[in-house]
Amino acid sequence: MSKPPWEGMGGYTNINSDTLPMINAETPTFMGVPLARAEEGISGADVAIIGAPYVAGARGKYAGVDKTEWLAAPMRVRQQSARYPSGYIQEFDVDIFEKLTVVDMGDAEIPTESNLDPTAENILKAQAAVEELVNRALEAGAIPIVIGQNSPCSSYAIAKPIAERSAGKVGMISTDTHWDSRPLDYLTGDERIAGSGNWKSKTFSSLPNFSIPNLVEIGERGMLEEASVVRDYMRQGAHFYPMWKVRTELGIAGLCEELRHAYEGTDDVYVHFDMDILGGAGPAPGDILGELAEPMGMSDYEIIRLAHEIGKRGLTGMSFICIPPGSMVTYRLIVYVIAFLIAGLALSRGE
Repeated sequence: MSKPPWEGMGGYTNINSDTLPMINAETPTFMGVPLARAEEGISGADVAIIGAPYVAGARGKYAGVDKTEWLAAPMRVRQQSARYPSGYIQEFDVDIFEKLTVVDMGDAEIPTESNLDPTAENILKAQAAVEELVNRALEAGAIPIVIGQNSPCSSYAIAKPIAERSAGKVGMISTDTHWDSRPLDYLTGDERIAGSGNWKSKTFSSLPNFSIPNLVEIGERGMLEEASVVRDYMRQGAHFYPMWKVRTELGIAGLCEELRHAYEGTDDVYVHFDMDILGGAGPAPGDILGELAEPMGMSDYEIIRLAHEIGKRGLTGMSFICIPPGSMVTYRLIVYVIAFLIAGLALSRGE
């Protein structure tokens, strides 16, 4: 490349790409933090960034958008993160890198065939590659934050290691447009697969310490679900906050108060941000999500504020899927979400 895609952004940054830690020729580490592939590099870290470049389905498109656009998300987020190497957040007058140690573990080694030939066996290989890095982060005492695109690699592959290591119940905070609770993965029909349409039902059915009364589900809206699915979760004690309730009753401050349900009586909390929650509410048009776009989505401020409040309360691990493709400002939004979450962690620890 003649010029890295992160240089000269907006005239506010003077980034020397020669001094950035690089994962590969086109990808700097997240916000320029150290690259830590070996155990000694991860030891002592508070947060570990992990990429999971996996998109469901065979060659061609996913949800009406070319798969290459989806697959680029971990790289594009890191490229845009190079705008912010200082880690200083002026809203809180805090430098997150002075307070906490953040490392980037690079991308999970997802086999090429997992993205081209989505057999159950190939999907399970991809899932295992992400689990390996998540387990290494958890073993080191770090909070894994996985930047990906589809399940199971950016959902179940994080939930499973957390559940297996937890001594008690696990709560979940989930933002989404869809409940992802079909009985089976619709692409493979294989009961082993926690796919894009069924990963949440698979989590609760196969990981018994995940507790539905400790599920805080945010954002689903409109006419996408069977009544039986939503009513069954509610009957079992889930706490559901559709965007209508957020906008007409709670507001973002009230919604953040409801996060308490994920923490009551649990030893661990898993946070999952499905970014199709944005819909058409910004910062980019919802149409870039293709078939996944729905009206009445969350705004950029609301999702950043939610992440910050979660950071203040603490978490065990986090993942992103359905990062809207092709929008630089949306990739920057993911950087803000992670940075403001880390700021919440730092402020809560008084460090």
